[in-house]
Amino acid sequence: MIDIKNITKTFGDRQVLAGIDGTFKPGDTSLIIGGSGTGKSVLLKCMIGLIKPDSGEVLYDGRNFLTANLDDQKTIRREMGVLFQGSALFDSKTVFENVRFPLDMLTDQSEEEKLDRVQECLRRVELENAGDRMPSEISGGMKKRVGIARAIVLNPKYLFCDEPNSGLDPLTSIKIDQLISEITDEYKITTVVITHDMNSMMEIGEQIMFLYKGHKLWEGNSDTITQSDVKELNEFIFANKLLREMEK
Repeated sequence: MIDIKNITKTFGDRQVLAGIDGTFKPGDTSLIIGGSGTGKSVLLKCMIGLIKPDSGEVLYDGRNFLTANLDDQKTIRREMGVLFQGSALFDSKTVFENVRFPLDMLTDQSEEEKLDRVQECLRRVELENAGDRMPSEISGGMKKRVGIARAIVLNPKYLFCDEPNSGLDPLTSIKIDQLISEITDEYKITTVVITHDMNSMMEIGEQIMFLYKGHKLWEGNSDTITQSDVKELNEFIFANKLLREMEK
């Protein structure tokens, strides 16, 4: 479980996050939604330690990540898996080598153990026959799946996905959503997804937090999001639906 309490962040005279609270539960696919510039990615970066908030707490199963000593922070980081927006694969490494990279950096496993674990993760994302291919030789959707395999190779307790559907066609987006949801449920991971995709909200949004200009204006799930009386959220949903229609 992840608890965030009163997270604030200001850049210069611009407040990006204004006292954000939230709880993210194991086995749930939790979404943080909102338009561009609302603070979604900044909040994610605060949660994984890429940005230090001005105030607040980030608790991983009761452990305050922000005030922990360096060794404890490293321990918590090893329990995280991150799928970056652009997949962030190493162009000079094969698919197999990309997935193996965290094992090389953070474990003392034998070559046989690494081989078994990488193959297991590639099978889980249905890329068991793509290990020898380079990132330049695979599609955008396959790159996302490689990114997911790399994110789960260390058996993380916490999974963070930053705009996993960015740049993908609607059908591939649905498949990526389903894969993230299935892995979350299967391994009881605490998953946090940054997205503005309406399909994601309706299909995998077991918990949804809506940010607007750095404030949390609404929280609920896919069953209650269309019943909201929050004007800014309704406008966001309408604009998202309109964009979807235009893309068809």
